[in-house]
Amino acid sequence: MKLVPLGDRVVLKQLEAEETTKSGIILASKAQEKPQEAEVIAVGPGGMVDGKEVAMQVKAGDRVIYSKYSGNEVKLDGEEYIIVKQSDILAIVE
Repeated sequence: MKLVPLGDRVVLKQLEAEETTKSGIILASKAQEKPQEAEVIAVGPGGMVDGKEVAMQVKAGDRVIYSKYSGNEVKLDGEEYIIVKQSDILAIVE
């Protein structure tokens, strides 16, 4: 099965959380904060959204940082994805 986003939506796969801090302390899985960094899996076509022309600025394979409380979590074929609007993406990590 495949997720195909509509409009200005983007499908993200969250990257794994760091298990150790920079100082070497190992964190329990419950103490780890969800990372806000993800990989772009699929991108919608853009076009007219709410009466405005939207050009998609991200592409599949990009690593991005997105807003902490944005999007909808979806589970498909045992994998977890997040679907967000392009405006919820804050930056592309290069």
